[in-house]
Amino acid sequence: MGSDQKEQTVSTATPATRFLSQNGIAFEVLEYDYAPGKDRVGLQAADAIGLPAAQVFKTLMLEVDGNPACVVIPSDQTVSMKKAASAFGGKSAKMMPPDKAERLTGFHTGGISPFGQKRRAPVAIHEAPELAGPVVINGGKRGLMLRLDLPKAAEALNAKVTPLCA
Repeated sequence: MGSDQKEQTVSTATPATRFLSQNGIAFEVLEYDYAPGKDRVGLQAADAIGLPAAQVFKTLMLEVDGNPACVVIPSDQTVSMKKAASAFGGKSAKMMPPDKAERLTGFHTGGISPFGQKRRAPVAIHEAPELAGPVVINGGKRGLMLRLDLPKAAEALNAKVTPLCA
């Protein structure tokens, strides 16, 4: 293995990629130049890697009745807090403050992944036609995306697959 390949392997190793590897889930690494300060990181990532936004999923950390929860939805969609609360058997949901999400997951905002979180929160994934093929999701580091088979990953996460978008 050449030194360039070894450097890339080291730079793309995250708790998320380790989780996937330990669970036997194949993934392809897609890197892009993360632009801090952008509002819609998922759309920025889709544009940067040249894929339709519906195939690039974003990870959002929520509080459902005060408890942490993680939702994974297409980057061109908006989460329905009512549907998210219902998915976790709760009455209300709201976005988790970024600093709390970072402490809970061990990832920085803009790089939060549902895989390999420091304190694992229950996960719900939006039921969408895109799930039939490979999707792209954050790999646990800003600018690091992973193309993978989401149904297999959902199984490893014990995630609920249900409609979550507004």
